[in-house]
Amino acid sequence: MSAGEHGRYDRIRSVLAEAEEPLTAREILALVEECEGLDSPHRVATVLGRWAERGEVEVIAERPYRYRLET
Repeated sequence: MSAGEHGRYDRIRSVLAEAEEPLTAREILALVEECEGLDSPHRVATVLGRWAERGEVEVIAERPYRYRLET
């Protein structure tokens, strides 16, 4: 994982860890302070989808999708 990817990971992870309920990609983007490489909800969802494949994030298939950390 590159330094940029690690920074994105840390920021998104901290937002999800502090959330009391699952969040949409748009809500996560609004809570993440300006971060290079995270400039759209689509990009956030792409990152979260990769983490979900590794079992780190749960994807709740509603409209819109919501995300939370696996516990």
